[in-house]
Amino acid sequence: MTWTPELAAILLVYFVQGALGIARLAVSFFLKDDLGLDPAQVAVLTGLAVVPWTIKPLYGWLSDQVPIGGYRRRPYLWLSGLLGSLSWLAMALWVHHGWQAMLAMISGSLGIAVADVVVDSLIVERSRQATWANTSYLQSLSWGATALGSLVTAYWGGSLLQWISPRWVFAGTAILPLIVFLAGFGVREQPYQRHPELDPWQQMRRVWQTLRQPSVLLPVAFVFLWQATPSSETAFFYFVTEDLGFGAEFLGRVRLVSSVASLLGIFCFQRFLKQVPLRPLLLAMTLISAALGMTSLILVEHWNRLWGISDQWFSLGDSLILAVAGQIAFMPILVLAAKLCPEGIEATFFALLMSIFNLAGALSHELGALLMAWLGVTQQDFHALPTLVVITNLSTLLPLPFLHWLPGTTTNPRDPLWQEAPPEPALVGIEES
Repeated sequence: MTWTPELAAILLVYFVQGALGIARLAVSFFLKDDLGLDPAQVAVLTGLAVVPWTIKPLYGWLSDQVPIGGYRRRPYLWLSGLLGSLSWLAMALWVHHGWQAMLAMISGSLGIAVADVVVDSLIVERSRQATWANTSYLQSLSWGATALGSLVTAYWGGSLLQWISPRWVFAGTAILPLIVFLAGFGVREQPYQRHPELDPWQQMRRVWQTLRQPSVLLPVAFVFLWQATPSSETAFFYFVTEDLGFGAEFLGRVRLVSSVASLLGIFCFQRFLKQVPLRPLLLAMTLISAALGMTSLILVEHWNRLWGISDQWFSLGDSLILAVAGQIAFMPILVLAAKLCPEGIEATFFALLMSIFNLAGALSHELGALLMAWLGVTQQDFHALPTLVVITNLSTLLPLPFLHWLPGTTTNPRDPLWQEAPPEPALVGIEES
């Protein structure tokens, strides 16, 4: 693989996606303390903030079919960078109510989601002409850049809150999307010339024809179920800050450890696991993650104190192991998604796959909010938190009976689920019409 200024610009956008995590803890504390929202409300708002990531096919379609000034990629990076910067400035200067926070967070998500679609399409264009191993390398490289961005800013996301207010953190964060704007100048593309016989509606039909094939639809359906199980993340944040008394600086350390662990997970996948068949790999990682997730009960019930292990050390170790397992589990999904994208509609189709997965993530937050409300988990009452932890972890096992929907192997084209492959010709819509 050849390193070029364009590849550097692409990786810079991925880096910014990870670096935006510097405001993650500031947002959490801002919603909890400054706006006074309870765990269920924050979970709902967090789910809504994911909505722009669930309609990525729209941005992909626009990027593929509606050039700006004759170009399909660079102008969208410029617009997304400006929108992201304005959204963080709104968080710093304008937001005083929950609904205002929702609008600012949604617009900020929209900005980075558009940039993500653009660079994803560029990666997919490269992947389409590469071997599986090279595709794995490209996906590992892009996600490694995101993890590196998270790593660089993880600790400061908590440490800064010891010295300045969340609003000042938001103001500083507004600088990062401007890097996306500058990265747009590094993308090299020729002016787009639409094929005179291929209209956007034919492209949309092609997307539908590709998606409905069992070789695509069944794996996508499995990953959706796998991602949509309820989450206890928001309730756990309230528990560690209110009950255990973890401050922003220590939570920054936890994010730092998780970022290092994500990089470690990417390395382990690329070095040792990229040739492992998809079904047994996801089966093993799901079982391991569910078992490890149960260790949260040790912290909730304070059993670690009986063993002489402090809450802080136990939390750091738990976060590290879970982050490694989660990253290993998700990397083959990204590789699979990239290889499924037909030529000519890379941005649209890859965005569709990712938006389906993001929709599942939003559903996970909303289901978690419903469980919190049903069980009575609030900012002061955590008596039902052990039950919530058990339910959310056991629910991750529910998709396993449908594991056969995935390809039996990531490399064997004779696998039954690969026999009906996505259409390869660039002008499938014309041929069928």
